[in-house]
Amino acid sequence: MKKIIGYRKLLGVSEKAELQELKTVYRNLMKNWHPDKFHDNHDLKTQAEAKSKHIIEAYHFLVSIAPETLLQTLTEYTLTITSSGILDFEYKAETLQIKFVDGSSYEYFGVPKAIYVKLVNAPAPGRFVRRHIYNSFPYRPVGKAVAV
Repeated sequence: MKKIIGYRKLLGVSEKAELQELKTVYRNLMKNWHPDKFHDNHDLKTQAEAKSKHIIEAYHFLVSIAPETLLQTLTEYTLTITSSGILDFEYKAETLQIKFVDGSSYEYFGVPKAIYVKLVNAPAPGRFVRRHIYNSFPYRPVGKAVAV
């Protein structure tokens, strides 16, 4: 959740920001911080490169968790969580990444360490995530299943 809050703060948008607002804010920030704008000052150009990379990362991340984006992939997500088993999972800084047998991967944000510990100790991890993870935390796809 800290990552989400930090990126929203960087772009200056609220949690209810829609894709069009994100796009507009992103374009305006990139106009101000594009490195080519500072071609005559090396220090400012270096600073602008770092800032623009951070802006780009924040924009792409927020687009990936936007309701409109998630709605477009809801069918694929539902199919994955209902029909594909869990291959592996990894936890780092309140972010749980679950890799599925079908090749898909999703990140879930704001997952407390206590929930992760319960997942590790659960006799049936698949059932545990269906009850406590899938519909409880914001998520984004980080890997897609490859069609054979």
